[in-house]
Amino acid sequence: MIIGFDGKRAVSNMTGLGNYSRLVIERVAMENPADRLFVYTPSLRDNPRLETVRGFHNVEFRLPPPQGFKGALWRSFGIANNLSADKVDVFHGLSNELPLNIRKSGVPSVLTMHDVIYRTMPECYKRIDRLMYDFKYGRSCMNADRIIAVSERTKEDVVRFYGVDPDRIDVIYQGCDESFRRLWGADEISALRSRLRLPERYILQVGTIERRKNLELTVRALPSLPMDISLVVVGRDHHGYRQTVDRIARELGVTGRIHYYSGLDFKDLPGVNQAAEVIAYPSRYEGFGIPVVEGLESMRPVVAATGSCLEEAGGPESLYVDPDSPRDMAAALIAALRGGREIEEMTKAGKEYAARFDKRRMASDIKETYALAIDSFQKNRSRI
Repeated sequence: MIIGFDGKRAVSNMTGLGNYSRLVIERVAMENPADRLFVYTPSLRDNPRLETVRGFHNVEFRLPPPQGFKGALWRSFGIANNLSADKVDVFHGLSNELPLNIRKSGVPSVLTMHDVIYRTMPECYKRIDRLMYDFKYGRSCMNADRIIAVSERTKEDVVRFYGVDPDRIDVIYQGCDESFRRLWGADEISALRSRLRLPERYILQVGTIERRKNLELTVRALPSLPMDISLVVVGRDHHGYRQTVDRIARELGVTGRIHYYSGLDFKDLPGVNQAAEVIAYPSRYEGFGIPVVEGLESMRPVVAATGSCLEEAGGPESLYVDPDSPRDMAAALIAALRGGREIEEMTKAGKEYAARFDKRRMASDIKETYALAIDSFQKNRSRI
């Protein structure tokens, strides 16, 4: 089988959609060595996170031809012609969109939908961006032969907002990077703590610093926690929202207890998780919530917010709070910090729950979706 992938995010994005794209390409290549994988990308640049992908003998990168569309136009329109010429059996849009003319390519298509937050939380987006996403992603949902949703919640949202037949959507959870499953030794943690100057005791929150991720809630809970507890934040600032968080921290007198790490090397992230006492992820809305799974794999208690899909990611043993209640957040963090047998059992159960987010299973399920897409495409073609 020849499988085509939209590779822009795999090449350009270091987190989020980029991680997902690289993970899918890696695992499909690893589990299916007889298949050929063509990764279509407007450009190809040095990216250390791509080393594993580029190491597979069955993965080839495809760039725009010398003549014709370039950049975003090629991604939206030109790829379709390349798919036909390359005799691709199925094309997979890894990050919410397909070429706008995918139907003209004569190639079956699969679309991964991560979320529709531009619909559920429109206040977090500029109007022009909302309109663009709604058009491109909505049309992609209509054109795809099969859709992969990264959670049941995302599936429900795609059905609700775009009227897609739920039978066309397969829920396939994202696998967690293997590095989070290896428990670090005490000496490794100590060396990491010294090198990164991590505080002795801390709560960890990973994610872009933006309104939706709700770092504000964890900061507002901080004054209720023991004075020796710090907050470590891993993520980049988005549109200056850190200024809002810093203002709140100053008002509460906790500025000195917050430590920011932007651009942290991914290989250090498992250790930073394991050195933490609690993982906080009170995001108001997510398509899935991989930091929750990373926390479970790291055998740390997780405190997340209700209201989206985080209960799917964290399972029944994690702690959940109202995303608008600093009091609830503080109470949950204090309970997790106290430790004891109940928390120990919770982390063990969380580790067991996280086993369902297996990369090999993910790759197998994706291949099944490819087969369904090809079958659906052929049946629809025979009716024409």
